[in-house]
Amino acid sequence: MPRVALLLAAAVCYVLGVCSASAWRGGNDVTPSAIARGAESDRGAKARGVDLAMSAAPPKEKPKVESPDGKLRIICFGAHPDDCEIKAGGAAALWAAAGHHVKFVSLTNGDIGHWREAGGPLARRRNAEVQHAASRLGITSEVLDNHDGELQPTLENRRAVTRLIREWHADIVMGPRTNDYHPDHRYTGILVQDAAYMVAVPFFCPDTPHLTQNPVFLYYSDQFQKPYPFQADVVVAVDRSIEQKLDAVVGMESQFVEGGVSGSPEVIAGGEPKLEERRKVVRESFRNRDRGLAEKYREQLAAWYGKEAGGKIQYAEAFEICEYGRQPTKEELRKLFPFFDAK
Repeated sequence: MPRVALLLAAAVCYVLGVCSASAWRGGNDVTPSAIARGAESDRGAKARGVDLAMSAAPPKEKPKVESPDGKLRIICFGAHPDDCEIKAGGAAALWAAAGHHVKFVSLTNGDIGHWREAGGPLARRRNAEVQHAASRLGITSEVLDNHDGELQPTLENRRAVTRLIREWHADIVMGPRTNDYHPDHRYTGILVQDAAYMVAVPFFCPDTPHLTQNPVFLYYSDQFQKPYPFQADVVVAVDRSIEQKLDAVVGMESQFVEGGVSGSPEVIAGGEPKLEERRKVVRESFRNRDRGLAEKYREQLAAWYGKEAGGKIQYAEAFEICEYGRQPTKEELRKLFPFFDAK
């Protein structure tokens, strides 16, 4: 008897299943021609959806907003709270001194960048350091709350970078090349490259009005050789702002005076006298770095400033034009970098 009951229940389930399937298909006609008609109808519905999407009224076009004083707007991206200052602090101070608007953005909060400290306390300390640096350079600085060492080129981060560029109404965007030992540096470069096109796409992040003119995108200088070495398209003399830059960088004590991830108790042992000694060492190290760039790119400095003036320049920063953004002429570059003596 239990066996019969089980067989009866199975038969009922089968009948109900067939009926449900027929209803789901829209009737009992499940012949190949009917299935084909259904597929065709589905394709038609999808096509109509595409047509509606394509014919929908685009968001209200908002022209690029110029700053009230007509000054340039520059935004620089780094992976960590110190990258922008090292690579473009001198040029930033020159722009700011001329009344132009500069913003530095760190895509991570630097919360593992120390041998002794980590987490929230270190992130807050490093944010305070970049704000101090910004006050020395005369610029604006922002640190995003992504964990150090964990940056990924995600859609969410692409949107964040795109929005920041649009909100700043940037004329110039800077970032690292994608050839680098540190994954955060590489992915910062990728995110900035991805934004080089998306900033002008109306339906990408439509909550933030797109730019009607693509900015000029530039890379910071580096020493990496593969797949190709850095090309110094623009070289800027930073003699007039070198002390400001050095003040800004030396003030990031967690990274340079205390040694960052490579430091140790021995580095700062000895109290304030040892710390003051370390500050001097750090200052000279970064001074020599920018002096080395001036020597390396002496020929380019002569091309921008003239042979006589270019030969006297002691400190420099160099930048490469990214092929993904707007491609400026040399005359336009002189307007974007209004530091070169008129020829």
